[in-house]
Order: sequence, then structure tokens, then C-alpha cells
Amino acid sequence: MPRQEHYNLEKIDKDFSWVKRLSVLMDSRFRIGNFKFGLDPLLNFIPFAGQIATLTISLILVIVMYRNGASSKLAVKMLWNVTWDALMGSIPLIGNVFDFFNKANEKNIKLLQEHYYENKHQGSAKRMLITFGIIVFILMVLFIYLMYYLTVSLFEWIF
Repeated sequence: MPRQEHYNLEKIDKDFSWVKRLSVLMDSRFRIGNFKFGLDPLLNFIPFAGQIATLTISLILVIVMYRNGASSKLAVKMLWNVTWDALMGSIPLIGNVFDFFNKANEKNIKLLQEHYYENKHQGSAKRMLITFGIIVFILMVLFIYLMYYLTVSLFEWIF
């Protein structure tokens, strides 16, 4: 049975307000017509430094909320959003377009609201991390096999 957390909602509201403001600044502060965007996609146009800056800000938001009582399960979900945004955003050209549409910080704000006000995403992240580890292991084995197959095929073709 999941452990019910009791939070000081006044403190959470105070901390949550500045986190929400920073998330809006990063993901949807500016508007052109009905299209909203923030600093995240704009900073992504600066090679390396922009991506590092947006990743750092997103990680700071996750760390602050984890220190304020977010469950490990929630922290892993938020880290997944941030990591996915950073990985996809680092792809030249495609990443720039991706950053205009993927709003990792806003997704994390929604997860936080569900966590604190609806008691969702409670509990440990052990199962999620084990599942993720198994998937990564399988992908690594497949990648190694693919590299082996390509190398053998290349040598057969050359010689």
C-alpha cells in the first residue's frame, strides 16, 4: 500500500510558484499568434552552451522539487522528461524544431501538481529503474550484435 504523504501546502505553494514561473519562462513565455515558446528553443540555437544552460536549469528545478518532498518515482519521471528533451534537442536542426514543441518543464509542472494536490506518482522508483536498466541492457546487446554483423558483412564485401 503506498505511503500517503502529508505536505505543508503553504510552503509547497510558495516554492511551487517560482518553479512554475521559471518553467513558463523556459517553455512558453513568448507568443507568436497561437504558438507559445520559451527560452529553451531560443537558447538551443547557441551550440553546446545553450543546450547545457537549458539542461542545467531543468535539472535545478527537478532537484528543488525532490528536496521539497517529491517522491523518487516522480523525480525519475521528471528526469526522464528533462533527459529526453536534452537528447532530442541536441540533434542539429531536428533538435531546434523539437525544442519548440516539446515542453519538458511544463510536463514536470503537471506531474508536480498531480503529485502534491492529487497524490499521484507516489512511491519508490525501483521498478522503473530496473525496467529502464533491462531495456538499456537489451539495446546495448542489440547494438553490439548489429556492429558485429555490419563489420563481418563489410569484411566479406571487401575481401
